[in-house]
Amino acid sequence: MAITDAKKVDYLWKKIGYGATKTDTNANKLAPNEAIASPLLLRGDKTWNQANLIPAVLPGSSTGVVTVYPTSNPNETTEDLTATAKRTWKTGLTDWIPPEFGSTYQAKVYIHTSGDAAGATGGTQVFATGSGNNDEWFFDYQSGVLHFIGANLPNGVDFTGKSVYISGGRYTGTIGLQNNVADTGDFTFSGNTIATSSSNADFEMEASGTGQYVFTSNTGVVLPTGTTAERPTAQEGVIRFNTETSEYEVSKDGSTWTNLRTDADAADVTKDIFSGDGSTQSFTMSITPSDENTIVVYVDGVMQEPDQNYTITGTTIDFGEAAHAGARIVVMHGFAD
Repeated sequence: MAITDAKKVDYLWKKIGYGATKTDTNANKLAPNEAIASPLLLRGDKTWNQANLIPAVLPGSSTGVVTVYPTSNPNETTEDLTATAKRTWKTGLTDWIPPEFGSTYQAKVYIHTSGDAAGATGGTQVFATGSGNNDEWFFDYQSGVLHFIGANLPNGVDFTGKSVYISGGRYTGTIGLQNNVADTGDFTFSGNTIATSSSNADFEMEASGTGQYVFTSNTGVVLPTGTTAERPTAQEGVIRFNTETSEYEVSKDGSTWTNLRTDADAADVTKDIFSGDGSTQSFTMSITPSDENTIVVYVDGVMQEPDQNYTITGTTIDFGEAAHAGARIVVMHGFAD
């Protein structure tokens, strides 16, 4: 026995209106009494991730996530030869934007000479509500298929040598959860990448109150890297890795830079030892310090004050006066500049 239209409608009413599974006739179990949930399928591979960027009014030409098929150059459809003659026409394109985004997205339909999209508006425009001859059409915006759903084809239209043309807009932004892109302010999220769209702007993170920045990984943090020429300027408290010198470096004021010393660097601290003879006041060191403050000097175990007890010029250290005969002079160098 065939399924009655009433039972089909009851199924749709329960499925679409209540998200429930039909388990009995309407007479035996009303829609609010159906207890098995059956929500409509929402496919992750078909989500319109940038639907928020669709303008409220159909643009005059393609822009952003909307591709427009204007009345001056609409899409020429092809007849579905598996259906009753002239009943169904395919655009071959999916994801047309429905009028729920705005009334201007309502598809416009013309019947005109095949192969003449530019002249389509000079043909016959037919409307979704028909012409009073039960010749309504329905356009499936998701599949891009137009079907003359009424009892008749458009009144008085001869389809010989003609095509159906569709004017409207399609969503052509990113689709599917696997291509998810979310926009928040000037930041975009794509996969595991967070980026800012503001050119030359700082990437700022701000913890509230006494909150701290906590990294839960057990691996490590990779610092910004670059050459000496790529150093940022006019920014205090910067730490980075210099790919040119292979050194970690910091800048307190945004203009002068200091290398961070590692354990390997600490092994470079060495010393020169000299003996006083009562007449010699200058000695030659094995290195060239940048200034007096980057070396440590002892005379007989007593630390000497830079600029007061000694000065340096190149590799020469000068005490201003000779140390007594037998004095033990130790110069330690290799510290951070």
